[in-house]
Order: sequence, then C-alpha cells, then structure tokens
Amino acid sequence: MFDELQITGRVRTHVVQHDAPRFAAHPDVAAAFLRLRAAAARDGIELRPYSSFRGYEAQARIWEAKYGGRATLYDIDGRPRDRAGMTEDDVIGHILDWSALPGASRHQWGTEIDVVDAAVMPPGYKPQLLPAEVAEGGLFAPLHRWLDDHIHAHGFFRPYARFQGGMFPEPWHLSYAPVSMRAIDDLTLDVLRRCTEASDIPGKQRVLERLPEIHARHVRNIVPPPPGCAW
Repeated sequence: MFDELQITGRVRTHVVQHDAPRFAAHPDVAAAFLRLRAAAARDGIELRPYSSFRGYEAQARIWEAKYGGRATLYDIDGRPRDRAGMTEDDVIGHILDWSALPGASRHQWGTEIDVVDAAVMPPGYKPQLLPAEVAEGGLFAPLHRWLDDHIHAHGFFRPYARFQGGMFPEPWHLSYAPVSMRAIDDLTLDVLRRCTEASDIPGKQRVLERLPEIHARHVRNIVPPPPGCAW
C-alpha cells in the first residue's frame, strides 16, 4: 500500500494539504476527518487538527531535542522528569513513552490526527497534549466525551487509548482505521532498520540494538479498533 519512503515519512506523495483547517493527510483520511469535523460542528465543537502528517525530518527534530535535553521528558501523568542520573537507555526509553522513533511514527502515514476543540480555547492558548487537558475538569474533557460517542462511526479509533507497555495514553490521537490498519503492516522491522541505519539520529547505535523491542512495543503494540469501528 505504502512504499518504503512513504511509510517512513521521507516523502509526502501519499498526503494532500488542506488549508481551512490547515492539515495534511492521506486523501481518504482527510475526507473522513472533514465529515467528523462537520458532525462536531453541529454540536458546537470546533474540531481542529493540532498535528496531522509529520514527516521524517520533523520527527527527527523532536527526537534530537528530547535526546539532547532541549525538550522536556514527561512521565505518564504529564509531570516533567528529572534527567539527573539517566543512562542512554533511560533517555531513549522515556522519549519513546510519548514520541516515536523517527521513521516509526504513525503520523508519517497521513492516517493520524491529534485533535483539540478550538471553540473552548482562550485567546493565545497553546495546547499541551498532556493528560491534564483531557482529564475530568480539563479544558478538552467535553470534547473527549463527544469523541467517545462519535469517532467509531466515522472510522476513527484511538491506538493509544490505554497504556499496555508501549506508548503512554494519548486520547487526542485519532487514527483512521481503514487506512492505518493496512499501513501498519508496511512498516516492517526490516524497513525500520534500513531507515535507522541510513539516519544520523543521536543514540543510533543503541537504538539499532533495541530495534526489535522498539518495533514490537512501539509500532505493533496498539489498542485495535473496536468491533463497532467502521472499517
């Protein structure tokens, strides 16, 4: 379905760009998201894509900032971690709690969209995409109650709905099952290994040594679409 450059985000020939709202996604995903967005609007929600297609280079910048200490590492509750005394394995592991290895991000497929409700954001508010925003009483809690009731009918699901030993829960992260459940099989361990070997990311040697574990825990290890999800 996807070729090796597409599935690792090194080209964007599989996505289309939209400007209102601004996001990029696989054509089938974009069409489904706009239908979901229209349904949300009828209930007073301005469903906004906060992050959609993210290419390899953008994912590499996230990795480099977190590896080098220029960006915060968070625990499962969204609290900053103290980096003092961390080993390289610790740093790699804690990056992977919230952020994918470059080449292994589902956002590279054009099938994933992180969402917020722009209708409730105060002027100048910058979403954090952390647990406090979606917990009961949080700014986006009403949005997520609505999403609970509507995303499956539109073909979307939450691949990180709960923690099961890989990525921490990300309820804001929606995946379009009709495309992503086929795409996941295109990102094989061999494809990811070739992509990583060609990279210059920090921690590369240790990442390559851990790659089978990373692929198993952080690529294949998702919460699958429920039976009621239209795909």
